[in-house]
Amino acid sequence: MLVRDAMSTVVLTIGPAHTLRQAARLMSARRIGAAVVLDPDTCGLGILTERDILNSVGAGQDPDRETAHAHTTTDVVFAAPEWTLDEAASAMARGGFRHLIVLDGQGPVGVVSVRDIIRCWAPARARADALTR
Repeated sequence: MLVRDAMSTVVLTIGPAHTLRQAARLMSARRIGAAVVLDPDTCGLGILTERDILNSVGAGQDPDRETAHAHTTTDVVFAAPEWTLDEAASAMARGGFRHLIVLDGQGPVGVVSVRDIIRCWAPARARADALTR
């Protein structure tokens, strides 16, 4: 199975000036765990995850004052829609993260998460187990 088959095509894009509370509200409303941060000043693409927000709040920082810019991961590993789920899972395991922004030639087209991969692998695993019984 390929990343394109598992990824969420709901891509939340926010700017670096969004506060963490604004980002959390938008992510919560869409029931997603990551936002793509587009910085037009640097032509950069980064990712802000629920874990980034949790770490900030846990450190006592004010989510109404902290901006996405200060908590965005900019050293991002990207996936292609043609990657296999094995390739995506391996990249996540190597990097120690749970989300990959999926890019095609035009920009972000999706986000694939560990949950997306498990959702796809679980039924296939159950079918394989049933066949070996």
